[in-house]
Amino acid sequence: MNKLRQRGFTILEVMVAMVILATAGIAIVQSASVHITNQDRLKQNTFATWVASNKLNELLIVKKWPIKNNERGSSELAGQEWFWQVSRLKTAYGDDLVAVTVEVYADEARKEYVTELTTYMSKP
Repeated sequence: MNKLRQRGFTILEVMVAMVILATAGIAIVQSASVHITNQDRLKQNTFATWVASNKLNELLIVKKWPIKNNERGSSELAGQEWFWQVSRLKTAYGDDLVAVTVEVYADEARKEYVTELTTYMSKP
C-alpha cells in the first residue's frame, strides 16, 4: 500500500512565522514614527534658531545701548509665530561688554522652550 505523503507547513510553523513578521512590522512602524518625530523636532529647532539669529542681528544693526533686559516679542517665520525673550548679562568687563541671549518659544506663555542663542555685544 502506497500512502501519499502530504507536504506543507504545520499550524505551529505558520504561527511562528506570523509572530516573527508581526514583530518585524511593529519595529518598522516604531522606527518610522521616531524618524518622523525627530524630523519635525529638527525643523522646529532650525526655524527657532533662525528667529534667534535674526533678533540678535537686528540688535547688532540698531546699535541701541544699553540693550533692554527681558525684552519680549514675537516674529513670524515659516507660517508660524515664534515668541522670543532677550536677556542681558554683565561680563567681567563691566558695562562695556554684555552677553545677550535670545530664547525662543513656540507658545505665547513661553512654556514650550525650543532653543536659545547667545552672543556678546560691546558698547558702540
